[in-house]
Amino acid sequence: MPRYRSLLEYDGTDFLGFQRQAAGRTVQGEVEAALRRIGWSGPTLWGAGRTDTGVHASGQVIAFNFEAWQHGPAALGRALNANLPNDVAVHAVAACDPRFHPRYSARGRRYRYTFYNQPGRSPLARRYAWQVWPPPDLAALEAASASLLGQHDFASFGTDPDGGANTVRTVSRAAWAAAPGGWLHFEIEAEAFLQHMVRALVGALRRVGLGTLTPDDFAALLAARDRARCPPPAPPQGLCLVEVLY
Repeated sequence: MPRYRSLLEYDGTDFLGFQRQAAGRTVQGEVEAALRRIGWSGPTLWGAGRTDTGVHASGQVIAFNFEAWQHGPAALGRALNANLPNDVAVHAVAACDPRFHPRYSARGRRYRYTFYNQPGRSPLARRYAWQVWPPPDLAALEAASASLLGQHDFASFGTDPDGGANTVRTVSRAAWAAAPGGWLHFEIEAEAFLQHMVRALVGALRRVGLGTLTPDDFAALLAARDRARCPPPAPPQGLCLVEVLY
């Protein structure tokens, strides 16, 4: 059975997340509907990550079987984009090994969270960033984030997406970068993430940046492995899945 993989980009603002649901608009639902319009009859496509309601992606990876398609990967990408809504697009469609699975073949994922550090609101920033004022202390953010590197039990910051009890993950990157105009980006990379983990981490890190938690408090929160102690998560619009590593 021919299998195709593709890079998927979407603005998550008007979606209830990536994964198809019984009711409501989802990214998976839109892509599957576009596939059916061009002759696909498969039961499902597969994605690398189940992004939440309102979360964006520039580097989501999907795969699907499509035996009936006879026109090559480039034409498949054009046909899909002609049938997708404006807030979803496929890129780099290619035939792949029939054993490839976007989630289980992945060796890592990278997310970016964006702060907008200005006192006045920005209509252009509101869909893709969390407005935080006054600006957080970058040195404190970096000190707290250093405690995330390596293997830890992240039970304070999320739950096993498969419904089990495995909350141990290995983080290989947790870095901050300021950009002109009041933008502040947090990038985190791990072999896998818990459900809601990145937003929960950013919600707690914001408090470190504003001085209501110290870096030591943050490290203690991580060590506690207690979800009830975690501050409220960051809002979804600042989060983007930027890369899946294979």
